[in-house]
Amino acid sequence: MARRTGEIGAAASLVAALAGLATVLPSQASAAPVTRPAIFPTPVSMTLTTGTLTLGTSVVLIAAPGTDPGTVALVRTILTAVGVTTITEARRLPAASDRVHIVLGVGDAGVVRDALARSSAKLDTQAEGYTIASVAVGAGIITLAGHDSDGLFHAVQTFRQLATRPVVPALVIQDHPAMPIRGTIEGFYGAPWSMADRTLHLDFLATVKANTYVYSPKDDPYARDRWREAYPAATLASLGTLAQTARHNHVDFVYAVSPGPSVCFSDPADVQALERKFDALRAIGVGSFYVALDDIEYTKWNCARDKTAFGPSGAEAAGVAQAQLLNAVQAGLSAKDPGTRALIMVPTEYYDAKETPYKAALRKHLDPRIVVQWTGTDVVPPAISIPDAKAATKAFGRKTLLWDNYPVNDYAQTTGRLLMAPYARREAGLSGELTGILSNPMNQETPSRPAVTGVAAFGWNDTAYDADRTWHFSARELAGGDERATAALLAFFDTQHMAPTFGSQPWQEQAPRLKAALDSAREALADGDAAVRHRAIADLTQQADAITNAPDVIRSGTIDPGFAAQSRPWLDAMQLWGRALQLTAAGLDAADRGSSAASRYFADAKRLADEAAAIKTIAGATRFDGPIKIADGVLDRFVADAPAMIAVAPVPDARR
Repeated sequence: MARRTGEIGAAASLVAALAGLATVLPSQASAAPVTRPAIFPTPVSMTLTTGTLTLGTSVVLIAAPGTDPGTVALVRTILTAVGVTTITEARRLPAASDRVHIVLGVGDAGVVRDALARSSAKLDTQAEGYTIASVAVGAGIITLAGHDSDGLFHAVQTFRQLATRPVVPALVIQDHPAMPIRGTIEGFYGAPWSMADRTLHLDFLATVKANTYVYSPKDDPYARDRWREAYPAATLASLGTLAQTARHNHVDFVYAVSPGPSVCFSDPADVQALERKFDALRAIGVGSFYVALDDIEYTKWNCARDKTAFGPSGAEAAGVAQAQLLNAVQAGLSAKDPGTRALIMVPTEYYDAKETPYKAALRKHLDPRIVVQWTGTDVVPPAISIPDAKAATKAFGRKTLLWDNYPVNDYAQTTGRLLMAPYARREAGLSGELTGILSNPMNQETPSRPAVTGVAAFGWNDTAYDADRTWHFSARELAGGDERATAALLAFFDTQHMAPTFGSQPWQEQAPRLKAALDSAREALADGDAAVRHRAIADLTQQADAITNAPDVIRSGTIDPGFAAQSRPWLDAMQLWGRALQLTAAGLDAADRGSSAASRYFADAKRLADEAAAIKTIAGATRFDGPIKIADGVLDRFVADAPAMIAVAPVPDARR
């Protein structure tokens, strides 16, 4: 398809506890205003109450019986990261305490019910839902209550964000996802992610409350061209490790196979081959499966017996044949495990929602349990509305799972680009007409995260989703909270803002922040007033310095090293373009002062711009190699136009 993160005994901790009391006095609570935390994805409900809590250096942790040990360990990791040095365990809440107590578990546990009652809070009872209640009574109680184990895990991810604040406000958060399926599908062409990239990606998905990862790299031969063959033992073991990592992160690992180029739909041997493939994956811990039938020729048969079984080839016959195969696979999965998740499929006509013989055949014959993916109004659509999704529901006979081809960069229009604009132009309320949403990311895993963060946040709470604020949050997360690094990332994101579509207009325009600054400079220079020109050139110099310095800040180590490595040629090119803009600003300043040095500055700027434009993508990393694009149509145009903006004084003739 489109081408798409020791315990210490009570006696030993007493001194530390006395040194790090987490008391909240009424005068302290009223001394400063209590501000509403910014949590991403945006919770369904957040209500501030009275007071604040300070974690200090010592807390008491109460995990209800049966709580997932991995979730408890995550809470410990979060507490340690924010400076808690002593974590004491207990089984129940005391009447009063001089230390903050953190209670976690599912809602039917007695200690959780007690903690919620003390906070006058109720449990969110939706699937994957949770309640967080913090109350400033004594030192304070923080309750992390999940409707189920997934909900509790999501509560801990929200607590991770709360715990970074100097104080935790007293509040009640009730939250649950709008869409049942949220995450990514590694469904692009070109170099697949490494197993290390996938592991990091699964860890990342947990932080944004995503719950699904589909393994479907187009260039895995054992999932497509050689799908009938068993995986080598080492590869199978690596997939098993990934599945284990996914479970630890409460992410459903879905294995996808793409048999379309060679499958014989009516041959029982091919149904058995699919079952053997899935059985091998089930044996290593994979429990969810997917059959991809995208990007294949469906107007001809791969075997003679299909012509006998389904008649002459054609779109309608293909729909009938595919439904028969998929129904058999679904029946086999259900027979082996009645509680198995529904099979997911992507049809050959995965784009638009127009009525066709193929869609009509699927709608009529496909098992209603099977989940159908759909990419929107086109392979890479500029926007998706509720009416679009309703049309897809009608066309496929069920609510669809959106395969959103953003930020995937494996198609020709994206050559030389990273797609890092905010996730936008998807209508609030789509959750009412979709079963979920999966992002198809880029070949570059870490640079995909800003967009994927938006997709996950939209899937969690589409009606309260704010594209720009979520985009900024993703930059802060990548920067580890460092303000300077966050600003550098946002400057870089802006140069990679354009998001092409398969239509005539891009989904996102290129470099809107930089374009606004450069347009302002053009207008000021055209104004004619000397003071206005001087200020404009000074602002332009400052803008050029920020662009030039951003790559070094990003490389400095405050950001995930994978980001800098996978973005290397783009960062190199950005720095050269920044220097070209610095020289351009110097040229404009010289021209404004009547200095003949302006010509030299402009010539040097052009030379650096040519060097930047010649930098190419990392060979083999993406489907299409080519020159790197940095704010193309914006930065290059300004550098080229600058010599004509102010008349340059003539160079004196040395012979005179």
